[in-house]
Amino acid sequence: MLRRTFLTAAAAFAAAPAWGQSLSLNFAAAAAYSAARRGVSLLVMQSGRIAFEDYPNAGGQARGWELASGTKSFTGVIAAAAVQDGLLRWDEPCAETLSEWRADERRRITLHHLLSLTSGIEGGPIARPPDYAVAIAARPVAAPGERFAYGPTPFQIFGEIMRRKTGDPLAYLQRRVFDPLSIRPTHWRRGADGNPHMPSGAALTARDWARFGWFVLQEGQGRVDEAALAQCFIGSRANPGYGLSWWLLRRGLVAPGRGQRVDVDLALEQRLGPIHMAAGAGDQRLYLLPRQQIVIARQATGILRALRSRREPGGYTDAEFLRTLFDAPG
Repeated sequence: MLRRTFLTAAAAFAAAPAWGQSLSLNFAAAAAYSAARRGVSLLVMQSGRIAFEDYPNAGGQARGWELASGTKSFTGVIAAAAVQDGLLRWDEPCAETLSEWRADERRRITLHHLLSLTSGIEGGPIARPPDYAVAIAARPVAAPGERFAYGPTPFQIFGEIMRRKTGDPLAYLQRRVFDPLSIRPTHWRRGADGNPHMPSGAALTARDWARFGWFVLQEGQGRVDEAALAQCFIGSRANPGYGLSWWLLRRGLVAPGRGQRVDVDLALEQRLGPIHMAAGAGDQRLYLLPRQQIVIARQATGILRALRSRREPGGYTDAEFLRTLFDAPG
């Protein structure tokens, strides 16, 4: 059943910042674009309020959907919370916690390298996160900071670091971030070792994912270190379009890998300002637009199909979706 919710224009945009151009959002066209490309939920939030939501194919607002690699962006927020709690520093060598790394070249890898995917350790197969023990046994193939390598292994290494610091990284995330926001994942995959998958496997409702996005857009609302969280949205020399577990839709973005694409439209960036994104297979998307105080959560079916094949002809692209929503010319 199709379900849409609109606020009045005044309520939806009362707190929208002035930015020199009129802002036109075409909810109906964006919903149609998403639904025609396997979309199952679309939610637009502005200034902390839901302006539009659409559940065209199955499940409704109460159903959680797997985020695939959209899960990765929780790790940057976990790290920012841990900075506030005095558990880690961004420039902290991972070897301070992983004693196995102290006697070899891995002693130079910092947490910043790890979550910016510039540690020099290969990412590994996207759909198969290694167990934590396998992940921390990985050896680098490049010097820290030298190149960008997308994949699950660095996030599983981070999971082991947080496991040693807190006992369970997912329990820490739930207590520090999710509980105050009343967010309840409907599922979270764990590996054969019993540890939660940090690069993929979380399932949330669109409302909960958008609520998390708003929390991040509001710089952690005082519950995580603001300066540490801001580091998540600064690109690296190896990839200006990737911060610490978040994509940055800007010039110079290096795509995840062969056959995978993250779309950058420089005209949109110029018009809308920074666009940050959590992204997963099957075109799971959480967009953050700081200048407009807008959060967009988009979920879809087809994760396995996306992992097995190249991008489908006529399929979903970030640039086309955002142009459609913001009623911008192509």
